Amino acid sequence: MMRAPSWRLAFLGLTAASATVLMSPLAFTQQKPAPERGGQEEFGHYELVPEFNQGLPDGPDGLKHEGWTWGSQGAVYAESPDRIWVAMRGELPLPKGAKPWTPYGMLGLPTGDPAYAERVEARRATGNPDRMGATCLPVPSRGWERRMHHVLYVLDRNGKQVQHWAQHDKLFEAPCGRGPHKIKMSPYDPAKHVWVIDDQLHQIHKFTYDGKLVMSLGTKGERGRDTGKLFDRPTDIDWLPDGTFFISDGYGGVRVAKFDKDGKFIMEWGSKPKDPNNPGPNEWNTVHSIAISKDRRLFVADRGHHRMQVFDENGKFLDMFVLGKYSSPYYHIITADQTLWISDGGTQRFIKYDLNGNYKYGWGAPGGRLGEFAGPHQFTVDQEGNLYVAEVFNGRVQKFRPKAGADPAKIVGQELRYKAAN
Repeated sequence: MMRAPSWRLAFLGLTAASATVLMSPLAFTQQKPAPERGGQEEFGHYELVPEFNQGLPDGPDGLKHEGWTWGSQGAVYAESPDRIWVAMRGELPLPKGAKPWTPYGMLGLPTGDPAYAERVEARRATGNPDRMGATCLPVPSRGWERRMHHVLYVLDRNGKQVQHWAQHDKLFEAPCGRGPHKIKMSPYDPAKHVWVIDDQLHQIHKFTYDGKLVMSLGTKGERGRDTGKLFDRPTDIDWLPDGTFFISDGYGGVRVAKFDKDGKFIMEWGSKPKDPNNPGPNEWNTVHSIAISKDRRLFVADRGHHRMQVFDENGKFLDMFVLGKYSSPYYHIITADQTLWISDGGTQRFIKYDLNGNYKYGWGAPGGRLGEFAGPHQFTVDQEGNLYVAEVFNGRVQKFRPKAGADPAKIVGQELRYKAAN
């Protein structure tokens, strides 16, 4: 048998060796770009949209905004990516020298600032021009008094105002008034009425889509627990498909009240705990938000007792689970995929549970910097998955969009909604 020339053997050996090197896992790995190092999930599976807060324009009423900024942001609802409804608790004056439209939560740092305590008190927005607190008792003047302007307005996807219901600003002015608590639309209403809850004036308002006030439940400025005539600091609303709705009432009423689609009172349930140290089912500290699952169960947040209670539509107690030692559930929704998401004002985090109360995921951190939270009072998700958060203490609405490749299980799912206008 003939032997190959030595030069050919050498060439074949070199080729085989090269192929081995090229095909080895080490060689393949070395050709890939180096992975990004460091970092963390500061905003969960979202990225912040910092340019969303653009400021509000001067209006035809002649009121100027130089030296003013947003007040406590109580409520936000995304009708569509270009129709973001906001309910604000009036505007606040900025300290001299502050950058225009600086949210109160971003005025300086938490330490090393001699005016910090004063700013914290101001941004809490619990005082009123009439020097009356939430329970109509006298409070000291803060020197940072609000004005009831831009209470109800609409933003587009870039944070630019596209609508302002200036005609209703004065609806929220009265002794002890501070502005809205929640703003929502029923997912089953083709007319898209806008509902606004005013806890401190003890009323629930229903508007047509173009801003006509068509119904008010409760008696302005009067607190109590009398069917649909009196409420005691109501907080939230949710609906059944036939238009039946439920009001969480609230800080003082400690009940859930049920109404038919026309606002006729049907029934109520709930009471203060017999033993405050051991509250039982259907006993409340603060009935702060309410959401209904597809199987018509009512999930009701008891903020002061750090827990969620579950009922059927006739008030029968079904279940209860605690949300954490330092939890203070401000708001919750049940998404279209039947997942429970909570914005927690105790931990300043967003928390995900299944409908059996099993913890699934959480993200968020307290603070005043962009992307942090102080009082995430209401949140909402548009059809593109963008998340909007209204903060009562930081005085702003923040927008987050899902990161590229975000895990769908770690972003807030779609809300139930009627077809959007845009």
